[in-house]
Amino acid sequence: MTPPEKHRRLNLQQRSALAGEAAAAAAEVEAALNMPTDLTSAAFFDVDNTVMQGASIFHLARGLHRRNFFSTRDILGAAWKQTYFRVVGVEDPEHVADARNSALSFIAGHTVKELEEIGEEVFDEGMQHRIWPGTRALAQMHLDQGQRVWLVTAAPIEIASIIARRLGLTGAMGTVAEHEDGVYTGRLVGDLLHGPAKAEAIKALAAREGLDLSRCSAYSDSFNDLPMLSMVGDPIAINPDARLRTHAKAHGWRIRDYRTGRKAARAGLVVAAAAGGLSGAVAAGAAVRSRRH
Repeated sequence: MTPPEKHRRLNLQQRSALAGEAAAAAAEVEAALNMPTDLTSAAFFDVDNTVMQGASIFHLARGLHRRNFFSTRDILGAAWKQTYFRVVGVEDPEHVADARNSALSFIAGHTVKELEEIGEEVFDEGMQHRIWPGTRALAQMHLDQGQRVWLVTAAPIEIASIIARRLGLTGAMGTVAEHEDGVYTGRLVGDLLHGPAKAEAIKALAAREGLDLSRCSAYSDSFNDLPMLSMVGDPIAINPDARLRTHAKAHGWRIRDYRTGRKAARAGLVVAAAAGGLSGAVAAGAAVRSRRH
């Protein structure tokens, strides 16, 4: 490994660690919940395509667009870049760095309270009916056993906390956007809570809460969440992508699939890539040229 490559890798590890620590520190716990009876085990759920159908950030973006946070031209331009990256498989490091640095910049200048209020409306408008009943039942099973249940997602912590609260879960860990005096700066604390950063968040939370990860469960649909799934004693693949399904079968992990029409879904991979590009574009700063208020 050349020195520049080693430096970039260390920077990624440092950003992931910082994002994970920030997410764990910002994790909200519902005060109304009774003290759990099992203090050393917990369950961690990814959100997009695991707890709910589709991408939560897409529904948030649509709600923000309707409220003039950014223009259609902004989101379509960024979506095209993300779709190109997914289909062609080539990402310019400068573009990736720019996307990371500008992630969630579309909320710069807006208040935390404003985003939380919009998030509540967006949940009612586009998310509530997309919750997978099967996954919700699994989460409730853990709660009934006296275990705590956290969402772990790349979505903003504000929207993640709303989803957790509406589902009666313990709390959530998500991407933390920096704010000063209740106003967003447009910068992230660390990086997006994605991949290795999720594992760092769980590790930090486990240390804080005294959890035994070998007694914990984790649920996800994506191979990208392998770091999170591999660190617990009970990993479960929910609606898995092809790579995660293969890995889960090879390692004897449980698999739950609540989707229908899977053959049709496979036939529409190009369409899915475009849709994923749209949600990814928003998550990575869909409005670099966003409208400022």
